[in-house]
Amino acid sequence: MRRKFLGIALATIMGLSTVTGCATTTVEEAGEAESTTEAKEETASGDTAEASDAGEATETADAAEAESSDGSSSDSLTGNGDKTLHVFLYMQEHEKKIYEDLVKQFVDEHKDEIKEVVFEVTTQDEYNQKMIANMTANDMPDVFYVGPAAVRSYVDNGYVLPLDDYVDADTISSVWGTTQEIYRYDGKNVGSGSLYALPKDLSCFAFAYNQDLFDAAGLEYPDPEKPYTYDEFIEVCKKLTIDKDGDGEIDQWGVANADQFGMTPFLYSNGVKFLNDDMTKVNVANNEPLKEALTFYTNLTKDGLTPSVEQDTALGGYQRWLDGQVAFYACGTWDVAAFMDEATFPYKWNLCGWPVGPSGDGRSHTWMGSVGYCVSATSENPDLAAQLAAKLSTDEEGQKAVSGITTGESIQLPNITELAYGEFKDAVNSGKVPYASNVDVIFGYFDGNDHYAAALQETDYTYNGEWFTPFWSGVFNIKNGDISVEDYLNQVEPEMQEALDEAIELQNSATN
Repeated sequence: MRRKFLGIALATIMGLSTVTGCATTTVEEAGEAESTTEAKEETASGDTAEASDAGEATETADAAEAESSDGSSSDSLTGNGDKTLHVFLYMQEHEKKIYEDLVKQFVDEHKDEIKEVVFEVTTQDEYNQKMIANMTANDMPDVFYVGPAAVRSYVDNGYVLPLDDYVDADTISSVWGTTQEIYRYDGKNVGSGSLYALPKDLSCFAFAYNQDLFDAAGLEYPDPEKPYTYDEFIEVCKKLTIDKDGDGEIDQWGVANADQFGMTPFLYSNGVKFLNDDMTKVNVANNEPLKEALTFYTNLTKDGLTPSVEQDTALGGYQRWLDGQVAFYACGTWDVAAFMDEATFPYKWNLCGWPVGPSGDGRSHTWMGSVGYCVSATSENPDLAAQLAAKLSTDEEGQKAVSGITTGESIQLPNITELAYGEFKDAVNSGKVPYASNVDVIFGYFDGNDHYAAALQETDYTYNGEWFTPFWSGVFNIKNGDISVEDYLNQVEPEMQEALDEAIELQNSATN
């Protein structure tokens, strides 16, 4: 039973937000990793017979921070009390200083309660491996990450606590409504019930355009309040697809797309869903909105408005965007800093919505992701751990720092809605924070309005996302003209269903 238990728990660590570039291991994957490790150890055996005492609420003077060769670090922050907490996260080096300062503030605020907070930060890959070891040993940190795709598994397997009784309602209501939903679970459905995490961040995949290319073509910029229709987008891309040097070869394209991540917003914006409501059946062969949207998407390449499959293989769309060869490209919230760096992207640019298909709800849709702070169900100090999670997620000064309001460098958008629409936008408009001026496009996706909507992908609600791989990985065959859209959908559905059935079987066997 323990093996099955871990088998589920670890399908979720890797489920932490591919959007943000974050991933955590799931319970299921941990169990699989444990099994593999044990098997190797058995084979091998067959072939061959730091602590510091509490003083003031400050970092210890000598070995407060232990750096390892893999980029991990561990800080010991001490107070005068008798309670201990272990915080285990992954983040980039430029983020770490801000969050470490927040932990120091927390220790100082609770110095009469806290004996020590161990603030351990590592790389994403190392995090996954260590979480596998923690789950195997049943020795979980007090505060760690969980992604929306992992919530169900972590809760079902007893790894995390509901936060409703530990975090006040005002704090919960201060963050984006989306993040209040994606971390809720009622024992059956994600999106309702108790809250199990507070957001570290929220991200989405918006659309970007090169203003310089629009200027050169004499075109008006996209209207952030009125995303293009499919037909309008095609006409604009035609005007932006040109032979710049007159050699008879196209060297500037309207758009470039990455099938794995940049295709689904086009499809979602036409009302596409891949699964039935209870997410047990694949529905692609008899799915008219999908057929319509996939025809539109692949025709962009067949009609020469994107680089060909061969050209894309030689030089990917992202690099072509950086080189000024394409007018439109996907822009995750994590891409903004690079696009604002003139050394990386020496062009004027801004944000707009993905084009809207005729069979959707009239809004531009995209996918989003997040990673959240959760509290271990085995924590000896759950109230203190929950307060620390809330500090990391919603401390106003901390959010001003990570969003760039006080630092001038935006690592992420604010979790606090009022702060995002207020001081952050003011800082963007004044130039204090380098960011795309059409940031309301992203806020529209986050909040949902008459023009924009965003949601988790269906892969976030299933045991794993392997059922979707056959779909996106074969779309290039349509672009190349090797198979029709209709034949492709008929061909790929059984393969997708088989993978989904396997995922459901794994989920059931691990929970029963």
